[in-house]
Amino acid sequence: MRPDQRATDQMRPVRITPNFLEYPEGSALIEMGGTRVICTATMEEKLPQWLRNQGQGWVTAEYGMLPRSTHERTPRETNFPRGRTQEIRRMIGRSLRSAVELRLLGERLITVDCDVIQADGGTRTASVTAGYIALAIALRKMIRTGALPPGVLRTQVAAISVGVVQGEALLDLSYEEDNQAEVDFNVVMNGLGEFVEVQGTAEGAPFVRDRLDELLALADKGIKELLKIQQQALKAD
Repeated sequence: MRPDQRATDQMRPVRITPNFLEYPEGSALIEMGGTRVICTATMEEKLPQWLRNQGQGWVTAEYGMLPRSTHERTPRETNFPRGRTQEIRRMIGRSLRSAVELRLLGERLITVDCDVIQADGGTRTASVTAGYIALAIALRKMIRTGALPPGVLRTQVAAISVGVVQGEALLDLSYEEDNQAEVDFNVVMNGLGEFVEVQGTAEGAPFVRDRLDELLALADKGIKELLKIQQQALKAD
């Protein structure tokens, strides 16, 4: 039995609040169980030097955890982000870029900031899911004004964690479950049912192919639910 009495294939309660903040071009708050992440999208009419004059735009991501988002205070990463933070930023950025036709974005930069205000497992996957909402809101505003064509948004993208705890395959791991996981995966998929990224590792003993297939099937189920929740959130935009 899971600590919160969920079934093995059941996600924690999910709530996405679009336009959570007033000033960004796009923003969203996601709540997944005890995890809370605020994502904002900022559009700039400029690109880094290495991307200029290539006929496309770029989407990048930042990620950080507030000092008391966890059980004990974590110092702010004021100078250089830790390796884990950099890896998560890259993962979120890759995931969100898969949702955008960069050629149609023009020479514009979109930065999606993901700030974890409370962590209870799955912060990077929650950031991808809410980051897409913030990104879509920002792009849809420009589509409505005619500044960008509708095709700039290619497809939805969402992410979920899966893992094996005490021999049982579970969907959407909480912090307590993640700490005990024998196998831990983060899976990103798009609205077409395609895999964007699969990050997985055996924390202890290796696992067999059948277990991998079981975990991917669980992730597919959870992400289909998240895609519907995203659609509902965007209807409220």
